[in-house]
Amino acid sequence: MKNALRQIARLIALLVLSVLALQLYFLARVALMAVVDPQSTTFQRSEAWRLLTEQHQILWSQEWQPYDHIADTLKRAVIASEDAGFTEHSGVEWDAVEKAWEKNQRAEARAERINERIEQRPAKARATPARRAEPKIIGGSTITQQLAKNLFLGSERSLPRKAQEFVITFMLEALLSKQRILEIYLNNVEWGEGVFGAQAAARHYFRVDAARLAPAQAARLAVMLPAPKRFEKRPGSPYVVGRAGTVVSRMGAVELP
Repeated sequence: MKNALRQIARLIALLVLSVLALQLYFLARVALMAVVDPQSTTFQRSEAWRLLTEQHQILWSQEWQPYDHIADTLKRAVIASEDAGFTEHSGVEWDAVEKAWEKNQRAEARAERINERIEQRPAKARATPARRAEPKIIGGSTITQQLAKNLFLGSERSLPRKAQEFVITFMLEALLSKQRILEIYLNNVEWGEGVFGAQAAARHYFRVDAARLAPAQAARLAVMLPAPKRFEKRPGSPYVVGRAGTVVSRMGAVELP
């Protein structure tokens, strides 16, 4: 019995040490970003592998631009659209996280009720396959949280992954300035399949440099961020244009870091 307890204690100690070592690794990587531009992110590497395996080629566009070479219009548009409290919060908007969790719980409950009704159909009706309902999950993530996830984590949804995202988010906020966080985010965020960063997006959609984006153009790019692969098929759709108008109206109140 004592030997078993010792083995369990050793396993727990090894687990704790492994977790601490991982946090130190993340901490060192984040600290290095204060002076060194990240060459790629975990999300970008996974996308490159997907393109290689599915399409047998990697069509990629990305060009790092310093903070001052990215138009203020885009910075204001992204903050207005994605994270209005960016310059004020410490990395996490707890109210937004709570609201997103409540909405996701309701969406999952609705989907579960629909699927139960599908399964309870008469035998003849079940012979015709019905599409199962999938809950529409929304996020309450700040720009810093999105950056933490893209830099180091996968896209799976689990409590351990979310907890790790919070830890990295606080590391980013503690070690980097808001300006640096926004600079890294704008240079690495996805704006379409194989299109990463503000310069690539500006060239791809409007044939201009990121420094020369007009307010309406910047707003349309900002609107695309939640679902770039979907919106890139119709970047001038009524929804994108209409939503961009709302973003433009909010940009004047945005405080830049």
